[in-house]
Amino acid sequence: MPRVKRSVAARKKRRKVLHEARGYWGLKHSSYKAAKEQVEHSLVYAYRDRKNRKRTMRSLWIIRINAAARGNGLSYNQFMAGLRMAEIELDRKVLADLAVSDPAAFTAVAEQAKAALEKV
Repeated sequence: MPRVKRSVAARKKRRKVLHEARGYWGLKHSSYKAAKEQVEHSLVYAYRDRKNRKRTMRSLWIIRINAAARGNGLSYNQFMAGLRMAEIELDRKVLADLAVSDPAAFTAVAEQAKAALEKV
């Protein structure tokens, strides 16, 4: 079996890890062993927090919709039930954006939801 010289590949692997660890505190940006551990943890955190960001954004949208709906005399759940009854299919992201950037359009949607609730 031929002899394998690992020098170039090993150095490239270590250089890649140290490059990914730029900006870390202490030995974590200069020591390969510490940097490797921290980079692995960082990748785990990044994966986890990509999921958490979706959760956080949804709760922010709900808070914004609730505030705007209450300004129009409805609670959040009444507003969402009214939208369903009026067959208005806007997701929470769009509704929250309307509530912040175009309150007049949100008021129009809220009026339709209120009208649908009164029919029942």
